[in-house]
Amino acid sequence: MITALRRSFFILMLITIWEVTSRLSTLPDFMFPSFLQVMNTLWDGIMNGQLIIAVAQSLGRLVTGFLIAIVIGVLLGYWIWRYKVVEDTLGFLITALQSIPSIVWFPLAIMWFGLNEKAILFIVTIGATWTMTVNATSGFKTVPLLYRRVARTFGSSGLHFIRTVIIPASIPQLLSGLRIAWAFAWRALMAGELLGSAGGLGQLLDSGRSLGQMDVVISVMLIIGLVGTVMDHIVFLRLENRMQRTWGLTV
Repeated sequence: MITALRRSFFILMLITIWEVTSRLSTLPDFMFPSFLQVMNTLWDGIMNGQLIIAVAQSLGRLVTGFLIAIVIGVLLGYWIWRYKVVEDTLGFLITALQSIPSIVWFPLAIMWFGLNEKAILFIVTIGATWTMTVNATSGFKTVPLLYRRVARTFGSSGLHFIRTVIIPASIPQLLSGLRIAWAFAWRALMAGELLGSAGGLGQLLDSGRSLGQMDVVISVMLIIGLVGTVMDHIVFLRLENRMQRTWGLTV
């Protein structure tokens, strides 16, 4: 409760500073819109459906690319953990690829797929895959040796061993990986849509920039930040905290 009040007061203070500064500024309204002007633009975008359609398009791409990244990342993480030769080769390569920003892949995506939906989906998937792989590998490595030995003693092997021992024991680390991978995928999506031409929040942001409508730009930025905050704090953070309490990692 105290945290919520502090955050509410802090946001209210920022809004007040923003509104006062905009009114006292010598810049034109289209260059430095006030908070109320941005809210009016945001409301108009919601009422005419433009923002709702853009959010739906962006989230659709994000969920698709994110799910693909989860599957690829977990599989790669398992192979890297399971086989030493894969860790020394592919694991080393993935560590290097993780340091490459997602937007750097966009020229290749355009050449391979064209300036379309597939290119953006590729960027989103790339943005989350390497992070998911690294966290999955780390999660599998943290499975206590005692768990594995007991499972082997009782005859667990193959998919049964992975499903009943490795995955459950790795869940806390995997959830952390999901949270980070989602953030990377969200950023990659915005970069891809900003440069692409397939609609979504990024394209709407670029349209506002091209027309010099800073109220549109800022309203889209607020939506991007709001969606990212909701997913991180309300979905992933709560899920991660609940799982850590379940596993006795926190009190």
